[in-house]
Amino acid sequence: MLVRPGAEHLVPALPDDVRLTLVEPRALEALSDSVSPAGVVAVGRLVDVELTAALTGRLVALCAEVRDPGNAGTVIRCADAAGADGVVLAGDSVDLYNPKTLRASVGSAFHLPVAVERDAAAAVRAAQQAGLTVLATEADGDVDLFEADDLLAAPTAWLFGNEAHGLPAELAALADHRVRIPIHGRAESLNLSTAAALCLYASARAQRA
Repeated sequence: MLVRPGAEHLVPALPDDVRLTLVEPRALEALSDSVSPAGVVAVGRLVDVELTAALTGRLVALCAEVRDPGNAGTVIRCADAAGADGVVLAGDSVDLYNPKTLRASVGSAFHLPVAVERDAAAAVRAAQQAGLTVLATEADGDVDLFEADDLLAAPTAWLFGNEAHGLPAELAALADHRVRIPIHGRAESLNLSTAAALCLYASARAQRA
């Protein structure tokens, strides 16, 4: 682990097998893609999570074709805050270890299992086989989020689509229900991470009632 002089307080107590090396700020800037590096750079191994591990529990966020690292990281953070048991990045979604994804998750990527599944349809079917009711978010869904407490109280996997194009019709068709978030004002739609936060917290409230 590399750290700039004077920033040692940013690093908690380290295990004996982790070496701390002080380096000049200019060296850290060259190693980091951030405009304002925090002052610490570490090398660690990637954590591969099995799909089944992320689908264990009562609340899961399933992101299909989510390309924006900020959105992906924020959904992971929202899932963590809502007490979800796992997250799946499915299809051609952004890399979990994209630096912007990790920064947007603010550590939540390491708090709960996050699995990667290239086949989005397979991820939906796996969630259903794990006993989760898959709820797809759609603007014209047949279920109103604010009138779905009985449905939300069950073990649930929320299926969120691409930021620009939403869910492909064939993927939405695999879901058990399609849920709409009511919009009472003149806005055309909600940002993906905002919609995810509303849905995940609606489930968290219903499951804890």
